[in-house]
Amino acid sequence: MIILSSLLLADETEDFLASLPNHNIKQITKTVDTNQTTPSPQKKPIETIETREPKEIKTVKQKPKNRDIDSVLVEKSKSRIYLLSQGEVIKDYRISLGKSPKGHKLKEGDQKTPEGNYTLDYKKKNSTFHRAIHISYPNSKDRASAKKAGVSPGGLIMIHGQTAGELDWFSVWAIRFFDWTDGCIAVTNEEIDEIYSLVKIGTPIEIRP
Repeated sequence: MIILSSLLLADETEDFLASLPNHNIKQITKTVDTNQTTPSPQKKPIETIETREPKEIKTVKQKPKNRDIDSVLVEKSKSRIYLLSQGEVIKDYRISLGKSPKGHKLKEGDQKTPEGNYTLDYKKKNSTFHRAIHISYPNSKDRASAKKAGVSPGGLIMIHGQTAGELDWFSVWAIRFFDWTDGCIAVTNEEIDEIYSLVKIGTPIEIRP
């Protein structure tokens, strides 16, 4: 029924148009060129900002060829010791310091780790703390300051490992969380073995606050 009604309506419309005077039906077709595309609005170029990644600290498991460790740096505030070659960090370690770490060592028994420029002047293979490297504290300036204060400057400041015995597990834990030495710089036994092998006697060490 719907189809038949549509056909009848179409015939009636055609008859009506034919009856009009000067009727001329023009079929208008619109062609679309599919090859033409509407130009898209020009996008403003995105500005790029050049960024530089921070220099990565290089670490190695073994001594790099032709890269001798020529200096050692300690930053007390960061609890870190760095082994350097021509100013580049080759290795770094978490450390524990004296029980009273802030400030420069003045006298024996103050449990402070000294600050300043020194030399790693000898090694001790069999130490109470596994292995040790001696720091040349006190220097002439330290002695003069202690003499002026009427005290002994102390000495035997070392980079060393942990005590041997039943409390090894505690020493490893302690190194990671708090300062426990009498003024020395402590690392794990595994780390002092590595430092011992990499650092030569006579290497300068700078200890910063």
